[in-house]
Amino acid sequence: MKRNKIIAIIVVILVGIIVIAQSAYVIKETEQVVITQFGKPIGDPVTEPGLKFKAPFIQTANYFEKRYLEWDGDPNQVPTKDKKFIFVDTYARWQITQPLQFYKRLTNERGAQSRLDDLLDGETRDAVASHDLVELVRNTNRQAETSGKISELIEDSLADINVGRKKIQDMVLETANKQAEDLGIKILDFRFKRINYVENVRKRVYDRMRSERIRIADKFRSEGQGEASRINGKKERELNQIQSEAFKEAEKIRGRADAQAANIYADAYNQSRNSQKFYEFTKTLETFRKTFDTSTTVIFSDKSELYKYLQTIE
Repeated sequence: MKRNKIIAIIVVILVGIIVIAQSAYVIKETEQVVITQFGKPIGDPVTEPGLKFKAPFIQTANYFEKRYLEWDGDPNQVPTKDKKFIFVDTYARWQITQPLQFYKRLTNERGAQSRLDDLLDGETRDAVASHDLVELVRNTNRQAETSGKISELIEDSLADINVGRKKIQDMVLETANKQAEDLGIKILDFRFKRINYVENVRKRVYDRMRSERIRIADKFRSEGQGEASRINGKKERELNQIQSEAFKEAEKIRGRADAQAANIYADAYNQSRNSQKFYEFTKTLETFRKTFDTSTTVIFSDKSELYKYLQTIE
């Protein structure tokens, strides 16, 4: 009898533990709960953290995240408005704001991810197809910082931006949130993660970009060579002018030195008439020796100082 009582007490305790375990649940600060009874939600969602209770066995606590959740889209091939086929890879951040509505419409996060795939991918395709490629990759207009003809080459590739990438992302976000209003979620952010050409046109685009940069580089190079030629020409002119002035000044100095030497020679010969004539004669002979050889033919005027001495010799 005593043994039966002990068994009964143990059974009661076990049943109590099971009942308590089935009726009590804990909510963390990062969680929110929707209580369902036989698969149907009852009551309001529980969003406050702490120890909570529910009816055991017949009721179930369905946990959902309070924190921001990640959505990563699949890269899709999409044509732009200007008929350029590109791969677009996107991502977004979203949050469960109405857990009860979320449970009714989407059940769980997997259902939400699937719904976001349809919603955001569709809006992305519409946005890309409605804008040119340049609008998707740039936010604002840019000005060429160079000047002259080179800037004309660069400005050829700078199209005007009327919308821009950021505004297109905001448009996708706004439109997607309108469609997600009754899903119990809110899309917090949407971004283009990567935009690239499809493989069959990427090589052609790179070749065109390369040829454009080569054309600009050749233009820079030709202008640089022209400027170098101008600088070298100016340098040569200045050098010739300096050398000419230096030669002129050297000849003046040499002339003054010769004059002083002549005076010294004259003084050495006591400045006598005969000595002066002898000096002039010797200098003339020195001039003949340095100027003429056996094959030289010269024509003198009868008034030439050199002719005077030749006539005397004859």
